[in-house]
Amino acid sequence: MEINGVPLHPLVVHAAVVLTPVAGLVAVGYAVPSWRDRLRWPLVVLAVLAAAAVWVAYLSGENLRTDRFGAVTGTLADRIADHETWAKRLRIGASVFAVVALAAAWFHGRTGATRAVLTLLTVVAGLVTLVLVVLTGDAGAQATWRID
Repeated sequence: MEINGVPLHPLVVHAAVVLTPVAGLVAVGYAVPSWRDRLRWPLVVLAVLAAAAVWVAYLSGENLRTDRFGAVTGTLADRIADHETWAKRLRIGASVFAVVALAAAWFHGRTGATRAVLTLLTVVAGLVTLVLVVLTGDAGAQATWRID
C-alpha cells in the first residue's frame, strides 16, 4: 500500500481529515429547515465519501503498522495503539453517520416525528463523527510527532 514509495496511510488520511469535518458541519446545517432541501444530497455525498476515506485510512493504517511498526515497543507502541483505538471508533462512527445521512435523504419527504428524529440523529451522528476524527487525528499526530 504505497504510492511512489510513500505509504498510502499518510496520504489518504488527509481526505478523511478534510471530508469528515465538512460532512459533520453540513449535518449541523441540515437541521436548519430552510437549508434542508439544499443540503440533503451534499450531505449524503460528503458522509459517504468521508466514510470511504476513513475506511481506506483505517485499512492502510493497519497495513502500515504491520509493515513498518510491527516490532515497535514502548511509548511509541502505546501511542500507535491509542491512535488505532480511536481509529476503530471513528470507522464505526463514520459508517453509522453515512447510513443515517442516507436514511435522512431517503425519508426526506416525511414530516412530523420521523423527520424530527432523523434530523436529530443526523446532527448527532455528524457531531460525534466530527469529534472522533479530531481525537483520532490528535492521537495519530501524537504518535508521529511527539518526541519524549
